[in-house]
Amino acid sequence: MFNIKKAGSTVRNEIVAGLTTFFTMSYIIVVNPIILKDAGVPFEMSFMATVIATIVGTLIMGLFANYPIAIAPAMGLNAYFAYSVVQGHKGLGYEAAFAAVFVAGVLFVLLSLTPLRTKLIEVIPGNLKSAITAGIGLFIAFIGLRMSGLVVDHPSNLVALGDLHSPSVILTLVGLAITLVCLALNINGALFIGMLGTGIIAALMGKLSFDKGIVALPRFPEQLAVSNPVTAVQDVIDFGLYAVVFSFLLVTLFDTTGTVLGVAKQAKLMDGDHLPRGERTILADSLATLIGSIFGTSPTSAYIESASGVATGGRTGLTAVVVALLFAVSAFFSPLIGAVSGLSAITAPALIVVGSLMMGHVAHIKWDRIDEAFPAFLVILSMPLTSSIATGIALGFVSYPLMKLCKGEGKQVHPLVYVFAVLFLFQLVYLPH
Repeated sequence: MFNIKKAGSTVRNEIVAGLTTFFTMSYIIVVNPIILKDAGVPFEMSFMATVIATIVGTLIMGLFANYPIAIAPAMGLNAYFAYSVVQGHKGLGYEAAFAAVFVAGVLFVLLSLTPLRTKLIEVIPGNLKSAITAGIGLFIAFIGLRMSGLVVDHPSNLVALGDLHSPSVILTLVGLAITLVCLALNINGALFIGMLGTGIIAALMGKLSFDKGIVALPRFPEQLAVSNPVTAVQDVIDFGLYAVVFSFLLVTLFDTTGTVLGVAKQAKLMDGDHLPRGERTILADSLATLIGSIFGTSPTSAYIESASGVATGGRTGLTAVVVALLFAVSAFFSPLIGAVSGLSAITAPALIVVGSLMMGHVAHIKWDRIDEAFPAFLVILSMPLTSSIATGIALGFVSYPLMKLCKGEGKQVHPLVYVFAVLFLFQLVYLPH
C-alpha cells in the first residue's frame, strides 16, 4: 500500500520515524491550547481540536498523499490568531475569529482542487527550493537551541550563549552526543535513541516527573466553534475580517508548500523539480484547517519537525499514519505527553541535528550568480531570524523577479511568480505578521 520497499525503507524504519516525529512535535498538544487560551478559547475545546485536526490532516497526508509528513496547528498562526486577530480587534470573540479560519479553510480547499495546486510547487525556482530547505534547517536548529537554553535572549546582541551549567543545557548536550555517536556509527533510529536516552537520564536526575499522573480521559467540548457556515461568512462580513482571511490563506498555503518541499528534498522524494502527488499534500492541509476551525483551533500547516522522522529513515505515508495514531492515543495520555514535551532537552538535540542535515542543500544553489544567490540568501537568513517560514518565502518571491528584471532576464520568470510577488509584497507591507 505504501510502496515501502520501493522507497528504500522498512516497516521498522517507518514506525521509528513516526515515533521520532511524534515526540519532536508532541509539544503542540500542550502549547497550542495554552496560546489559544489567551484568546478566550476553553482549554478542553482547543486541546481536542488540536488532536482532531492533527489526526485528520496527518492521516490524509499518509494514506492519500503517501508522504512521511505530519500536519498540525501551526505555531505562529496560533499566536497571530490569539494576539493580532482576537486581542487586536476590539469586541471580537474567538467564535468570530474561528469563522475567519473556517472561510480561509473553505477557500484553501477550493484552491487545492484547482490546477494552481501543482503549478505552485512547479513554478518555484530551483535555487529557491534549495534555499527553502536550508532555511527550514536553520530555523529548526535555532528552535532547538532556544528551547534547550543553549541560546538565550541578550539585551544588546539579541541572542547569546546560554548557561552551560544549566541542567537543561547539560541534558541537551548529552542528548546531542548520544545522537551524533549513533549517527556516526550508522545506527538506525539514531534520533529516537538520542531522545530515549535523554529521557531516561532526565528521569534519573529527577528532571522528568509525572506528578499529574499518566492517563486521563479526554473531554470533548459541549459545542462546536463553527456550527453554521452561513453564520461564519456573515461574521467575516460583519467584522470586516477580509485581511485576516487573506493572511491565513496566503501564509498557510506557502508555509505548507515550503515545508513539504523542504522535507521531500531532504528525503529525496522529488522527481527533479516536480513533487509527485504534490496536490494531495495541499489538500491534506486544507481539510485539516477546515475541520480544525470547526472544532476550535487555528490554521494547520505541514510540520517542519517531520524532517526528524525523515532523518531517522521515514520515507512513506506509514510514518504519517503512525504519527496520527500516536496523536489519537495521546488524547488519553495528556499528563504523560505534557511531562515529556515540557522538557525541551529531550527533543532539542533531534532538531539541532536535523537542521545540520538539511543545510547540505546550500550546495545546490548557484552562488556564482548574484541574481540567483541573493534571493536564496534572503530566504535562508530570514527564516530563523523572523521565526517564519512564510516570511522567508515571501522575501524570496519578492526579490527573485526583481533581480531577474534588473539583469534583463524577466521573461525567464514564470508569470505566477510575479503574481505571488505582488501578493507577498502587499502582505508584508500592509498586513500584520
